[in-house]
Amino acid sequence: MDAADVMERILDDDLLIPLMVACSVVLVVLFKTIAGTIANVARERTRREIAAYIAEGSMSPEQGERLMRSGDKPAGSC
Repeated sequence: MDAADVMERILDDDLLIPLMVACSVVLVVLFKTIAGTIANVARERTRREIAAYIAEGSMSPEQGERLMRSGDKPAGSC
């Protein structure tokens, strides 16, 4: 079965729209997962940098805690 036969079968069986919807859902989930992973890596890198500043003494633990809390979302937000 070649590509033309597959495309003809998809169009004849009215599978094109459901196939496009399924592919779109998979792509959205994939992009959301990648974006979440990138955000988590960046957040952890920032936490490590703040901890390093605290360890070397150029920042107080209170300042570091305030910086880490400043990025948190308020309770009840989306």
